[in-house]
Amino acid sequence: MTHSVDAHNPLLNDDTLMDYAAVRPEHVEPAISARLAAAEQQLTQLEEDAPEQPGAILAALERLGDGLGRSWGTVTHLLSVQNTPELRAAHAQMQSQVVAFHSRMSQSRPLYEALRRAQQHIPSDNRILQRLFESELRGFIHGGVALPDEQRERARSLRQELAQLSTDFSNHLLDSTKAWRHTIHQREELDGLPPRVLAMLARNAVEDGENEATAEDGPWTLTVDAPCLQPVLQHCRNRSLRARIHQAATTRACSDEHDNRPLIRRILHLRQELAQLLGFPSYAALSLDGKMAPDVAAIDTLLDQLEAAARPIADRDMAAMRTLAANDGIDEGLHAWDLAYYSERLREQRLQLDEEALRAWFPAQRVLDGLFAFLEDIFAVRIVAADGQAPVWHDQVRFFHVLDDQGAVRAAFYLDSFARPGSKRSGAWMNGLISRSNHLPGGMRTQGVRIPVAVLATNVAAPDDQGVSLLSFREVETLFHECGHGLQHMLTTVDCSLSSGINNVEWDAVELPSQFLEQWCYHPPTLRRISGHYVDGSPLPKAMMERVLEARCFNQGIMTLRQLTFARIDLRLHEGFLPDNDDDAIAVQHRIMQATLPLPPEPYDRFLCGFAHIFAGGYAAGYYSYKWAEVLAADAWGAFVEADLDDPQALRTTAKRFRDTILALGGSVHPMQVFTSFRGREPQAQALIELLGLDAA
Repeated sequence: MTHSVDAHNPLLNDDTLMDYAAVRPEHVEPAISARLAAAEQQLTQLEEDAPEQPGAILAALERLGDGLGRSWGTVTHLLSVQNTPELRAAHAQMQSQVVAFHSRMSQSRPLYEALRRAQQHIPSDNRILQRLFESELRGFIHGGVALPDEQRERARSLRQELAQLSTDFSNHLLDSTKAWRHTIHQREELDGLPPRVLAMLARNAVEDGENEATAEDGPWTLTVDAPCLQPVLQHCRNRSLRARIHQAATTRACSDEHDNRPLIRRILHLRQELAQLLGFPSYAALSLDGKMAPDVAAIDTLLDQLEAAARPIADRDMAAMRTLAANDGIDEGLHAWDLAYYSERLREQRLQLDEEALRAWFPAQRVLDGLFAFLEDIFAVRIVAADGQAPVWHDQVRFFHVLDDQGAVRAAFYLDSFARPGSKRSGAWMNGLISRSNHLPGGMRTQGVRIPVAVLATNVAAPDDQGVSLLSFREVETLFHECGHGLQHMLTTVDCSLSSGINNVEWDAVELPSQFLEQWCYHPPTLRRISGHYVDGSPLPKAMMERVLEARCFNQGIMTLRQLTFARIDLRLHEGFLPDNDDDAIAVQHRIMQATLPLPPEPYDRFLCGFAHIFAGGYAAGYYSYKWAEVLAADAWGAFVEADLDDPQALRTTAKRFRDTILALGGSVHPMQVFTSFRGREPQAQALIELLGLDAA
């Protein structure tokens, strides 16, 4: 059925920022249908009369589908932060048509041939333009443009089904997370939980209809969202409750109507078929075509090198935790639900550092103010609140402008900090809502250039009844991490949206700025800036600061093995593995966990059913990218150490070089060339081993 297009449909707004608050599910079908029709017309015109000059055809490619991208991007964004059954249905109604258009575009032989002809006119010394053309042409090859008609149609069908499966995977995970709630009526069952957590659990109970619930007297309702799950695993002395919530967390989306196991099986089969259709032996090989890593063997070499360094450190820490557990009367050995608890006790013993008590010095607003002051000092950008100057999707969301040293607005971003179980997906992320371009209309503009706009999303606990939200130190690091992504998107100087910001950056280099910015949490002057007691603003005590800095390397052996486990599971599943039944992929998960982790997996563990990074995100056969880019980030941090972390001017000079290369160049230059322009040489894995303290075994 065809609907008329409402001129006031917010999804069709091209002039300003999107009015997220005004978007309704009923806007989706007419707006996306109109965008698809316009994009199809653009594509047809381009196929019939493509420009011959490289710059002109790239500008045409930028314009092709930009309106569709903004409107559909808004729908998918809202699905992540304000998920409702009605919006899901509207998204599902149009998703196959959107995927079909992108498949049609990537399989357009006239457009592919036009690009190849224009490529011949690129001057031999214009490496930036040559790289962009190579990337665009690779996208056509991956789309199936060179295939015979029947196989090309099959590739299109595979991509459509894979897109739907990924959406279903994400929805199953969100629904199963929302569905698990466990109410406690006896205070002693929660022994060890900090008052802050008890208050949060009481608020959960109020939401469930227990209107008289209080932090002191309960009842208390547990969920498997991170703000609840992590403190229970870390602090609750009730071992059986830890076991219960661990099992709930690692068996999400693996039963009944939310079962992701059949989806995983189907996804792996379809990805392998797609790869072979395109001439690759496996989906891993397809994924690596266009990344920094040359092949799976090179990745395995890095992962093995990191495991060799991490294993002795992890074994030492596990022995210490077993001793602590034995002192508590646990003689049968540790289980997965004990790991976070005894890791926290070991931290307290070795460092005299209470992670929960540390929160008092990291109120969310103080951290944010300190982060912004740090960015102004080192990168010469000023971040100013612009709340009320752009519509938002929830009243907790804030809006900011990013100003350069001349006071001009260079970028903008939304900050969506707080968890909303059931409507906002878990985790943390940066999403580029609008990319920088001097060709495209709409959005915000400075000196005729459309400036980039991002969203930074985290899932920290919402403010308490006094309006206070206290961050764990890991949550502070996460905020810096997502801000690093945001800086690369927002401080780009590239004027073509196809390669500005994080666009066209090899996926295994994307995490460089984010993991680099995390390191500043351990820089004493920066740490002083972002901390202050939530009651009186008093500074973080010197002794506590020293323990925070010492904690940088704490538990890194075990955490490194955990990340290596995820990377290996991802790679092995995408090297041609074809599961015969729904539990075959789980068996791969268990085998690799058994071989790599310091504790064997629990028999019930089905964490793969919640591994959204590789089944509903962009990390399929690419989860290794976190460690690959962490090497780059550690080595980049080394440049600041060498410049002298106690010399503000030397740091600013080095930061300017970092900004002018890694943050500015986006995907216009290969990341290895960008890195060597900054560092003067290629990266070295030893930099990461030393940074994490894995050389101290």
